[in-house]
Amino acid sequence: MTAQTIILIFTLIIYLIIIFVFNKARVKYAGGRVGKVINLILVTVCLLFIADYVIIFNNMIDTDTLETIRSLFRTAGLSFLAYGGAKVAGS
Repeated sequence: MTAQTIILIFTLIIYLIIIFVFNKARVKYAGGRVGKVINLILVTVCLLFIADYVIIFNNMIDTDTLETIRSLFRTAGLSFLAYGGAKVAGS
C-alpha cells in the first residue's frame, strides 16, 4: 500500500466518524440553532469528502480537470459553512 492509500483510508475513517456522530446528534437536537449548525457541519463534511475522493476518477479524467473539480468542491464546502454560519449567527 502506498502512502496516499493509507492517508485516504485514514481520512475515510475520520469522515465516517464525523458523519456518524453528527447524524446521531442531528436526531437528538433537531430544530433550533444547534440543529442548523449540525446540518451545516454535515453538508460541509460531505462536500469535503467528495473533494478528497474525486481522486478515484484519476484514470478516467484528466488531472487538471480533477484538480479543478476538487477545488470547486472544497470552495463550495467552505463557502457553505461560512454563509450558513453567518446566517445562524445573524438570527
